[in-house]
Amino acid sequence: MGFDADAVDCWIFDLDNTLYPPSTRLFDQIDVKMGEYIAELLGCDAIEARRIQKLYFHDNGTTLAGLMHNHDVDPFDFLGFVHAIDFAPLAAAPRLADTIARLPGRKLVCTNGDADYAGHVLAALGLEHSFEGLWDVHAMHYRPKPERSAYTGMIEAFGIDPAGAAFVEDMARNLTVPKALGMQTVWIDLGTDWGDRAKDDAAIDVVIDDLARWLGTLVELPPTS
Repeated sequence: MGFDADAVDCWIFDLDNTLYPPSTRLFDQIDVKMGEYIAELLGCDAIEARRIQKLYFHDNGTTLAGLMHNHDVDPFDFLGFVHAIDFAPLAAAPRLADTIARLPGRKLVCTNGDADYAGHVLAALGLEHSFEGLWDVHAMHYRPKPERSAYTGMIEAFGIDPAGAAFVEDMARNLTVPKALGMQTVWIDLGTDWGDRAKDDAAIDVVIDDLARWLGTLVELPPTS
């Protein structure tokens, strides 16, 4: 296990629970909305809706992918509903913005969410100008991480050389393909069951628990007042 920051000229970041901490519990709101959507769609109670939601998530990468495959759900309808949440728990992260700005090379976001939702999140964090581009679930043609095509499509679209790229992610299973493609990988270990699921130690170059602090070790930051 090792990480060579000097070899990186393209930094790729996951969005949820990577660019902001899980303590915001933002995804808890989305989780509730997904349950409501499934219960309404299938005419079932909340317990059955949650079972289906988690089954589709684990089997298909995202709940949306499972709903599309099994119930022909319109992705725009689903995402519009589940992402209509309160973004107030997110706070501006100027230190993170500063460290990202100081990283050499390109910076991208790769998310299983959609661009509209990601835009709200990045704006709330003060990171709306921090990234050159964004690769979302629509661009992935609804075959989300950890599907190989989710990464290869991004590589082609942005002209990325995997040998010079680093992928930063809170879900360990989403790092297996980037590593196989030749990228360096960074896992944010949040001590969660979802983050540790299907972890492949050989696919992880470095393990961290705080993104801003770790990035701060890679760049020269001005002293805090």
